[in-house]
Amino acid sequence: CCCCCLALIGATNLTGGLRRCQSRSSCATPTPSHTPDVDECVTNTHSCGASERCVNTVGSFVCELQVTCPAGYQRRNSVCEDVDECVLRTHNCGVGFVCENTVGSFLCNPKHKCISGFTQDSHGNCIDINECNSLSEPCSSGFNCINTVGSYTCQQKIIKCSHGYHASPDGAKCVDIDECQMGTHRCGVGQICHNLPGSYRCDCQTGYQYDALRKGCTDVNECWRYPGRLCAQTCENTPGSYHCSCTAGFSLAFDGKNCEDVNECDKNPCSQECANIYGSYQCYCRQGYYLKEDGHTCEDIDECSQSIGNLCSFQCVNVAGSYQCACPPQGYTMSANGRTCRDIDECTSGSHNCSYGQTCFNLQGGFRCLSFECPQNYKKVSDTRCERISCPSNSVDCHNSPVRITYYQLSFQTNIIIPAQIFRIGPSPAYSGDHIVIGITKGNEEGYFNTRKLNSFTGAVYLQRQVREPKDFLIDVEMKLLRQGTFTSFLARIYVFITTSTVKHTSLPVNQRESRAFRL
Repeated sequence: CCCCCLALIGATNLTGGLRRCQSRSSCATPTPSHTPDVDECVTNTHSCGASERCVNTVGSFVCELQVTCPAGYQRRNSVCEDVDECVLRTHNCGVGFVCENTVGSFLCNPKHKCISGFTQDSHGNCIDINECNSLSEPCSSGFNCINTVGSYTCQQKIIKCSHGYHASPDGAKCVDIDECQMGTHRCGVGQICHNLPGSYRCDCQTGYQYDALRKGCTDVNECWRYPGRLCAQTCENTPGSYHCSCTAGFSLAFDGKNCEDVNECDKNPCSQECANIYGSYQCYCRQGYYLKEDGHTCEDIDECSQSIGNLCSFQCVNVAGSYQCACPPQGYTMSANGRTCRDIDECTSGSHNCSYGQTCFNLQGGFRCLSFECPQNYKKVSDTRCERISCPSNSVDCHNSPVRITYYQLSFQTNIIIPAQIFRIGPSPAYSGDHIVIGITKGNEEGYFNTRKLNSFTGAVYLQRQVREPKDFLIDVEMKLLRQGTFTSFLARIYVFITTSTVKHTSLPVNQRESRAFRL
């Protein structure tokens, strides 16, 4: 009887689910007793767990694990122990085998080993291995497996293929012969070989067609076959194809078919202005230029030499693309229209240099300072008129002298058209029966002037020679009036100033052509 496990005695788990009591020297050697055993398992005073089974012992109990042993094992004292099938002769080894125990099982080892290609049957006999069945792929594709004693062989399959086919490398199937790749076709020069299943076809290259008479491929003229459909403008046939081109002023578009207008103006072909038009361009010139015959260059127009009319009143100066009008350097200023020279009136503006007592007379392009003085026996009755004072009764010369002297100022330009009537003279008022005689008595030594009668009481002074340079004249024109049987003399002292012309030709204004000298 083992030592009873008291509260002070520990318990140690044993292999197989048993627990052993450990004494703390408080348990004495048991002595026989006649006290009846207490079955702790029945009284439920044991300390076994839920997965343990309580087994009562004399004076104590043990806790056994509830264990189910696998095949090849048996339970002993709550422990699964290996079963030695060889000792117990529970093995199934044949006569030609020796039993060898293993943990949980056994092995049947043959008494004699078989050579390669053989295996032992259940009786220990060596039998041939059929590798053709046991191996998954004993031979390569296209070969048949043939079993032999102790081994096997691979024999190539024999397959018969129709024309245009041959056996595959493994001999398993018939595959097409690519005559085009192998070069066994009979396509002609310029033809393209196309492989077909079991055969091939000879086709002409793109842009060619088969000619049965020539038995060859000939070029297709796409431009003739598809007129107006391939190219927008010009179609040019080429060997096996065609090419689209465009006329001048166009460029071939990206699609190779259509033509796009070329903007020639981007390359600045014109010397001045360029206007792009469809398929071409046009050069233009700015105002004041003309386009030369080359169609590109602009040349300046010399308006001064080509003008039919009068562009400028005095002088035309050609400039690039235009012209400018100029006036004489002194005495003129340019009008607002930029063409006409306008006289500067120095007398009015006060820019003259006439002294006191002189009269400023404005001219075209200048001025004159004039002094009007009366001769002896005359008195000044106005700024421009002198009258005779008196004559002795016996002085014929005095009585024949003019009773009145009047000063006049006339201004003309060198381009005046001759003959030009510049002055008209006559009595004012005139009466019936009046007759006059006129003549130039002084200042006409070069013969530029002359007189004529317009009627019995009116005369005129006219310019009969062209004055080409600026020139000043002072002429005396005498008019003798016959009235009621008496002659009376009058003198017109005329300043005639010829200045530089600012226009090509002028006619006289009326107030310069017709001026009456006297009023009686």
